[in-house]
Amino acid sequence: MSTHARYTRGQRLVDQLARRIVIIDGAMGTMIQRLRLGEVQYRGGGCQGREGCDPRFANHPGDLKGNNELLSLTRPDVIADIHAAYLAAGADIIETNTFGATAIAQADYGLQAWVREMNLASAQLAREACDRFASAEHPRFVAGALGPTPRTASISPDVNDPGARNVTFDELEQAYHEQALALIDGGVDVLLVETIFDTLNAKAALFAIERAFDATGERLPIIVSGTVTDASGRLLSGQTVTAFWASVRHARPLAVGLNCALGAALMKPYLQELARVAEDTYISCYPNAGLPNPMSETGFDETPQDTARLLHAFAQEGLVNIVGGCCGTTPEHISAIGAAARPCAPRPLRWPRDGGS
Repeated sequence: MSTHARYTRGQRLVDQLARRIVIIDGAMGTMIQRLRLGEVQYRGGGCQGREGCDPRFANHPGDLKGNNELLSLTRPDVIADIHAAYLAAGADIIETNTFGATAIAQADYGLQAWVREMNLASAQLAREACDRFASAEHPRFVAGALGPTPRTASISPDVNDPGARNVTFDELEQAYHEQALALIDGGVDVLLVETIFDTLNAKAALFAIERAFDATGERLPIIVSGTVTDASGRLLSGQTVTAFWASVRHARPLAVGLNCALGAALMKPYLQELARVAEDTYISCYPNAGLPNPMSETGFDETPQDTARLLHAFAQEGLVNIVGGCCGTTPEHISAIGAAARPCAPRPLRWPRDGGS
């Protein structure tokens, strides 16, 4: 039986990918940074006249500024407006505001107890935005984002002790399981394990997702996206792109790809390698807007036209099925990327997806 036949949600996304290149949204963090929110806003202040702002964190000990995931509770208007901007720009898929919404990441702010609520609210905000913009001719989809966490199972936090670890596989798996359950309950169409720099963390996420599927009776498509951190062509934990694919292909993701870290120009050879070896899986690519530049408005160099031109070349070469943007990209980037990529044919699968490993 085809894996796709077992999906309880996301089947329309599967159908779209068979016919055209699909556009994923751009950076959430970049858009939040543009607003220059302060500590008061992160705690739920400054939203008079708007519904949904949560004042429970007004007196929380410790700083909360920079905890973007908390904004889904304290300033849902901000997150909803960003989703709407990307959908208006033509995004087919929007990511939930949950990149750091795990108990491991939220421990830095003392907010572990609110992780389920953050994920549930974030999924519902994205779902509401998609449903508002969707039409029969242009369906929209919610990707539940699971980020890498600030702790890694493969790399020592102590340069003097290579064997040291500050997190276990089981701790990672439990954190991702809690997150996946809430995202599924919130109505996402697909789960996106993204910005993977340590494949062991990703494997914990994939195992957690499978447990969540068993627990809920739901089965959603999965997208897996790694990040090549430098010109060596390896993830931070040392794997090549080919080794990365070999490590995660057992999960039979709907798509595998690369995001973040390098801009599209430097990412191309590694995307070509991934497209070559992942023959039975769709390919995604959402790069940063070039390399970081703190002097620019978005913190990155590329204009929307620059990024769109590079991704158009990827599409013309037949490398991609899903394209969009990561750090430094905006709705203007996504609009330009969509205009450049949509006329191109999607990368065909070289092998059927049913049967095999």
